[in-house]
Amino acid sequence: MTKELGVGIIGCGNISTTYFSLAPLFKGLKVLACADINSQAAKQRADEYGVTAQTIEELLANDEIDVVVNLTIPDAHYPVSKAALEAGKHVYSEKPLVLSLEQGEELRRIAKEKGLAVGCAPDTFLGGAHQLARKFVDDGGIGRITSGACYVMGPGMEMWHPNPDFFFLPGGGPILDMGPYYLANLINLIGPVKRVGAMTSMASETRTITSQPRNGEIIPVKTPTTIQALLEFVSGATVTLTASWDVWSHRHANMELYGTDGSLYVPDPNFFGGVVEASGRDKDIKPLEAWDHPFGKINQESPNGSRANYRTAGLADMAMALIEGRDARCSLDRTLHGVDIMTSILKSGAENRFVDLTTTCTQPAALGIEEAQALLK
Repeated sequence: MTKELGVGIIGCGNISTTYFSLAPLFKGLKVLACADINSQAAKQRADEYGVTAQTIEELLANDEIDVVVNLTIPDAHYPVSKAALEAGKHVYSEKPLVLSLEQGEELRRIAKEKGLAVGCAPDTFLGGAHQLARKFVDDGGIGRITSGACYVMGPGMEMWHPNPDFFFLPGGGPILDMGPYYLANLINLIGPVKRVGAMTSMASETRTITSQPRNGEIIPVKTPTTIQALLEFVSGATVTLTASWDVWSHRHANMELYGTDGSLYVPDPNFFGGVVEASGRDKDIKPLEAWDHPFGKINQESPNGSRANYRTAGLADMAMALIEGRDARCSLDRTLHGVDIMTSILKSGAENRFVDLTTTCTQPAALGIEEAQALLK
């Protein structure tokens, strides 16, 4: 029988329902308790999912908890993860792990000192579509990747989020919010980045909230909302990444990678599924033959349609990595490299120069059909 790690969730907002509802799909995990600075929110989730509501202090002192899942707001990620490590718990955080490289290095120091693991979302690159793209690349489907282009653009968060203030303050913005999905997948497909250059701007110094309950309220913008970045990978590939909340509509694809023998068209890295397309030197773009990957199967209906949603796969992979004594795919080294890339992009835009990265990492191990199936109950 596979060992299970006791899981405690800190942060009981909207994203917590995803972890509560999907964790039972996976081996190695047993959610036992939850906590929130708002005790009523913790009680609501505890009653809904049959776990114990505790204070944050009680959860950190709970001997049955092996892993703390940090689902707090991004500004609280660092102090909460640090407290969990100091309490002797492994940590798995929602993205971004931290808001500065210095914070991340401090978490790495504590984790190493205490022999603990730190992992971080996003885990969408483990999805069936993105692992199919990975297999195609590994099999030489487009030859050596030489360049690419990625786009994540929209009009902003104030139109749907009830409290969008943070997204427009330092530590927010489209790179730190949406960039992790794209960078995790680029690391999955190409490997680590060597240096970055960027230009950054903002369309307006204020935003007007049009969501409820604060419709009409004006909030300040203190961080770039349009970022045009160039990433040079250790492999020699160069990829452009445009992230913006100043775009009303566009026709750009999410991710295209160009190789010596063809091109690869990767679906939205924010999701697990989608259609992967490719062409060879004949320029004939066709969908790749579908495969029966467990994390590509439709399992969720939403107002926007049916989709595959296996968030928590990264947490499960980390748990099984701890049990089996292997490297976790959503590891601290990879997520910290992602933080380095994102903060260096913002630094480049602010200082008008290329920035060399100070971290690196390896590509995560591919997650094929058998490996993904082994994570499921």
